[in-house]
Amino acid sequence: MELSDLYSEKILDLAGNAPQPGRLAGPDASARKVSRVCGSLIEVDVVVRNGIITAYGHDVSACALGQTSAAIVAQQIVGTPVADFVEVRDAMQAMLKGKGVPPTGRWDDLKYLEPVRHYPNRHMSTMLVFDAVVAALEKIESQQAVAAAG
Repeated sequence: MELSDLYSEKILDLAGNAPQPGRLAGPDASARKVSRVCGSLIEVDVVVRNGIITAYGHDVSACALGQTSAAIVAQQIVGTPVADFVEVRDAMQAMLKGKGVPPTGRWDDLKYLEPVRHYPNRHMSTMLVFDAVVAALEKIESQQAVAAAG
């Protein structure tokens, strides 16, 4: 498989028409992730109420694969239970490592990223948005644990 084959028309369409939700004014937590391999960067903001992600924002400076992942997340994340999002991230990791199938349902468009599994040096940029969101969700969980203990 040639590297150019990785960038299907659907990937380029998703990346080229990616929503740019911008940053949130008052997020519960934010996180920033950078790919050491390619320099792609994403900053995400999340708001969680009763275990459901109710608001999301991001600022992305990434390659087409990072932009595609971020676009799909931006389209689907609001209304997702925190535990379900962590499962989507885990499914993406398994898919890229060649041991899993793409997420389904509302996350079905992630199947277009399945060919990335053949390019380990592209895994990090593809996973940036997932890792950033989970990092932000872990900050919220940590803050809640501190508040409950306090």
